[in-house]
Amino acid sequence: MPSFKKNIDNTSDEKIILGEMLEAVRGNLLDKWYPLAVDKENGGYHTDITYNFKIDPVQHKMIVTQGRQIWTASKAAIMFDNKIYEEAARHGHPTLKNTMWDHKTGGFYQMRDPKGKQTGYLGFRDEKRTYGNAFAIYGLAALYELTRDQNVLDFAKTAFNWIEDHTFDPKLKGYFQFIDNEGKPFNKDSTYKTEAYDAVELGYKDQNSSIHLLEAYTELYHVWKDEKLKEQLTGLLTLIRDIITTPKGHMNLFFYNDWTPVSFRSAPKEVREQHYRLDHVSFGHDYETGFLMLETSYELGLQNDVKTLTTAKRMLDHALANGWDEENGGFWDAGYYLEGKEKITIIQHTKNWWAQAEGLNALLLMSRIFADEKKYKEYFFKQWSYIKNFLLDYENGDWYEGGLDKEPNFKNGAKGHIWKAAYHTGRALMNCIKILSKDHPEACPESEGFIKTAKHFNDFIEHWHKLAKSAKG
Repeated sequence: MPSFKKNIDNTSDEKIILGEMLEAVRGNLLDKWYPLAVDKENGGYHTDITYNFKIDPVQHKMIVTQGRQIWTASKAAIMFDNKIYEEAARHGHPTLKNTMWDHKTGGFYQMRDPKGKQTGYLGFRDEKRTYGNAFAIYGLAALYELTRDQNVLDFAKTAFNWIEDHTFDPKLKGYFQFIDNEGKPFNKDSTYKTEAYDAVELGYKDQNSSIHLLEAYTELYHVWKDEKLKEQLTGLLTLIRDIITTPKGHMNLFFYNDWTPVSFRSAPKEVREQHYRLDHVSFGHDYETGFLMLETSYELGLQNDVKTLTTAKRMLDHALANGWDEENGGFWDAGYYLEGKEKITIIQHTKNWWAQAEGLNALLLMSRIFADEKKYKEYFFKQWSYIKNFLLDYENGDWYEGGLDKEPNFKNGAKGHIWKAAYHTGRALMNCIKILSKDHPEACPESEGFIKTAKHFNDFIEHWHKLAKSAKG
């Protein structure tokens, strides 16, 4: 594998971009993480990685990151037929089962210390979150696809049933996010009191756990065609598309139990800013969700699902019209529709790494589905140029946490922590490579895994492309 070299030249030559991305995903990302992140002493994965890819002495194990590591390594192992990635993927299963899973009341703990014991870090103690449990299923489903180990699939089924039995709201639909150490949902009025840092979200239903549960259930349905899973996945798709997503093309973030949106639009500025976490427009989540909904609909085998396609397109179009930096490129992190104003106001002039990765994936995807709309391909070229100029660390590897055009402090920022691994970036690059490989197969690996996964992804795109053409008339 050639060493990854700095190349910030702008190009619209897709074969050149394909070569850059192959180097970016292997030499600059996956080979940096694996096997380095494999925790041979305590099991699972090291989470906290320094700017120059050293293991930080202080480590935390969060179920979100542990599940994402399994997923990324599994998908990379399949795509590149790589034994190092496969060994890394297999390594995560015992820790999920033996230390992250609550053997008394079920469910995955949100946070553990390096040895798998309770920790006071961020106040989680023995609490669980639906969001975290979703990523465990996401990783296990991908690992089963790689290994065909029935024990892995059985564990994923157990986790699915636990979520359905403990967090699903059969009356008003959706899922409760906060679960105590007895496996019961809790809110602000409960006897149980949380000390966790995310307590501001307590008592609400939310888009973030919903979209990642959609993502996880889609991955599980890919390998396990269960009728109950299909029913719940279909319900999630409908909920996110028709209720969580607004007609403008962005999602509301938090909701009361009856799915009334939480909004501070009419509140004084200081109150609105105090509740930023609950109420803003997150462009990255919007176009990421558009992609996830298309995957779900396709996996469910829904025919003529114009509604999902139209909604997904609208979500990306809204982000391009309102959240794109016309000067340097890249998507802003957050905006807000202030009361009395029809045009959005950007309130976070930063560019988080994961949102830029998801934007790259969404733009190239839509450039193929709506091939006659040239803007998507043009923005894809601009987005890749932005990433090369401001996010790729050519010296140490991986991506900076934020674009250096706005946050130069991330030059020496951590490459790994509980929210940052190789999941968003790895998925975006692997998906883009699969898309670009259709026209340039000679520039890609010849392994059976690569050919198979690329074909599957391009069949998915062709399905939506044909629907887009027929819907247009």
